[in-house]
Parts: sequence; structure tokens; C-alpha cells
Amino acid sequence: MSATFDLNERPDYDQLIQTIADYTLGYRIKSKEAWNTARNCLMDTLGCGLLALRFPECTKHLGPIVEGTVVPHGARVPGTSFRLDPVKAAWDIGCIIRWLDYNDTWLAAEWGHPSDNLGGILAVADHLSQKKVAAGKEPLTMKDVLEAMIMAHEIQGVLALENSFNRVGLDHVVLVKVASTAVTAKLMGANREQLLSALSHAWVDGQSLRTYRHAPNAGSRKSWAAGDATSRAVRLADIAMRGEMGIPSALTAPQWGFYDVLFSKTNKDQKLKPEDKRQFSLPQELGSYVMENILFKISFPAEFHAQTAAEAAVTLHPQVKDRLDEIDRIVITTHESAIRIISKQGRLANAADRDHCLQYMAAVPLIFGSLTSEHYEDSFHEANPVIDQIREKMEVVEDERYTREYLEEDKRSIANAIQVFFNDGSTTDKVAVEYPIGHRRRRKEGIPLLEDKFNNNLATRFPGQRCDRIYQLCKDQKALEATPVHEFVALFVI
Repeated sequence: MSATFDLNERPDYDQLIQTIADYTLGYRIKSKEAWNTARNCLMDTLGCGLLALRFPECTKHLGPIVEGTVVPHGARVPGTSFRLDPVKAAWDIGCIIRWLDYNDTWLAAEWGHPSDNLGGILAVADHLSQKKVAAGKEPLTMKDVLEAMIMAHEIQGVLALENSFNRVGLDHVVLVKVASTAVTAKLMGANREQLLSALSHAWVDGQSLRTYRHAPNAGSRKSWAAGDATSRAVRLADIAMRGEMGIPSALTAPQWGFYDVLFSKTNKDQKLKPEDKRQFSLPQELGSYVMENILFKISFPAEFHAQTAAEAAVTLHPQVKDRLDEIDRIVITTHESAIRIISKQGRLANAADRDHCLQYMAAVPLIFGSLTSEHYEDSFHEANPVIDQIREKMEVVEDERYTREYLEEDKRSIANAIQVFFNDGSTTDKVAVEYPIGHRRRRKEGIPLLEDKFNNNLATRFPGQRCDRIYQLCKDQKALEATPVHEFVALFVI
């Protein structure tokens, strides 16, 4: 009888892990557009976090695990007085950034919000900058933060171009964990071997299911899942920096690797046929493409597939607001991803359910002419039964061109159109919006509004003089890049 055994020859690190590590350690960002967009992204991301502090369901999660904990050189959570260890600070910063679904977005085969990575980046950079100054060394600067943001955006975004994690039931925050692990390990001073180890642990770590983003289980975990992921990245980077060995074939190991366990089709006995195996594709070299093309949520705190629907609804509001009782039906024309992810019928159980419902996000601006975070709250929904009445009259249909151009590299549109039909046979125009105001194609129009959004969000937390000081610094690329991280974060402390 012949014995069966595993061949115990330790392989080289998987090529994808090496590619990410080498990019993180060796790439030099030369694109002025990327640096400038990262500065705008920093403003927008921090502003979203400040706005979220108005909501108790968010703030209940913040602060030390053990009340009264004192952390030397602790990382600060913007808009609060908390000074925490970098792991919990990353969790808190990531939580407030994502809570209102208002920070940036990336849409491709997979989608996500690359500015989620700022949770880990800012927590680690603030902590290390304080430690360096205390030791008489030069602090990290905000240029280091912007560089880490560009790289994290690139890692997360390029991995999302052709690799659909949602189709195998995994949440996109796996990419936040991987990207944050890479850039926070670099900030910590990782060498290549340490960075490879950290990345391998990010891939074999437990990954989140998308259950909490979909009916009938949609809920508020989706608002802190990315904070959890960027926080876990900081922990894994720290483990690797302590000399922990890596797992070289974390992705490709037969039967036990990420590809076979989580990314491929399986049958009952878990044996994979060659045609069932799937691995990641990396369709282009890592550079600064994602930051240059990032999508900002400027007008609406809403899941991005619905941004143009909300914009079209606002346009139609004057024609509809006085005829709500006369509506026969409303047709929303959209793309396949929106139908698969956010088209919902029936009862919406909570705010997180509503801000991921295409019909709700179109109905509110049709009725009221705007869409804000408060519009998702239980109290508003319960006080306005007309919203669900309008939702019941909506039909959602796919336009194949919208679906195709959503994925085309030179377009990346996120199109929606709305037309309202009345009982007397009359109709509104069919209002189509193919590129949201946060799209790269509308930067000239969008950035002044993004700056207004940032100013408004600052004003929810700070007095006018402090708002002006922060805003003027963030507007000045050269001055911002030269600012020590700990001094910048101090401006956001309550």
C-alpha cells in the first residue's frame, strides 16, 4: 500500500503578493493629478468622518475598549478627544469615515471605498510621528499620508478591476485589509520580507461575508466593516514587524489557499476540477490610476450605483412634487450592478437598508428635492408614508449600454434615468444622468462643491476660526505635504 503525503517544500511567495510588496516599497509617484486628487480625497474623507459624529449609532462604537485607558503617544480620532492605540484608533477612524456612506467609491468588477484605508494610515502615521518627535527624530509628514493613500487606492482598485469578490459571497473589505496592511507596514518601516509576511497574513485571515449588505439582513455592520478591516490590517502589520513568519503560498496552495477555498467553484467533496479554479487577474501595472479616477460622493450620502438616479430625481422634483397623487408608475432605467446590489422591494428595516435601496434613494429626492443622511433615519421614514407609496409604483429595467459602459475603461459611467408617468397619460421627460458629479469627467464642476461639502462638515464640529485654519491648510498642496502628521491631526482634536 502506497502512503499519501503532502510535499513539504516551502515555496516562494505567490507572485501577486510579491507584486504588491514591490510596488509598495519601490514605486515613486510622479503624477501631479494623483497628488492633488489625494489632497482632495483627504479633505472629503475627514469631512465625512466629522459629519458621522452627529449620529449616536455611530459614536456608541468609539473610544477605548477599556474605559480610562491611557496610551502614550496614542493616535487621535478626528473630531473627538480620544487618544487610542493605533489598532483601535484605526477602527474608530474607519468607522466614522464609512458610517454615512458618503466617502469615495471605486466601481468595477468589484466595488468599494478606497478612502476606508485612511483609518489605518492616519492612526499609524499619527502614532509614529509622535513617537519620532519624542525620540528627537524627524516626524512623518502629510506627504507620507498622501503617498500611502495613493498606494492603498491603487492596490484596492486595481485588484477590483476584473476580480469580483461579491460573486463568491465575499465582502469588498478584504481589499481594504490587504491594501491597508501593505501601506501601514511600510509606514512602520517594513523591509521586503516583513511586508511579504504581513500581506500573506492578510490573505489567509478570516474574510467577511457580504450577508450584512443584502436583503433580508442589511444592517449597520456595513458601516463599520471597513473600519474593522483597516484596523485588522494594522494588527497584522504589527505582528509581521515583530518577526512573525509568513505564509508564502497563501493564495495558491492547493486545497488550503485563498483561491481554492474562497474564490473557486467547489462541489460536495471539495475537489476542484481545472475549469473550476479561479485566480486573480491583474490587468495593468500598479501606479496611480485609481486615485486619478476615483469617484467622489459630492451631492448625496448614498450607495454609488444610485448617485445619478438621485441627481435625476432632483431634476424631476419640480415637475412631480405637486402631482404625487397622480402618478401611475415610475420607470428607473439602470445598469446590471445596480439591479443586483441595490434594487429592493418590500419593507426596509433600518437606515442601512434604506441607503442601499435604489428605489428609496430615488423616491426621496423626487418627493422632497434633496437626499441627506437624515432622510434614512427611522423617524423620517415613519413620518412620511408617501415614500413607500411612491416606491411601490417604481419599475426598474436594465439598459444594456449602461451596463456595458459601466465596465469600459475609458468611460466607467454609472448611468441612471428616470421617467414619471401620470394617470392622465402625460409624462415627464426621461431624465438621464450618465456620469455623477463626483466622476473624473466632471472634476472642474465637482471640486468646488466638494470643498463646500468639506467646509460644511467642518462646521458641524469646530468653531469658525478653526474651520478656516484647517481649510486653508488643506487647500495648499505644498504646505499640507510639509506639515508633520501629529500637528495636522492636532487640528482635529476636540
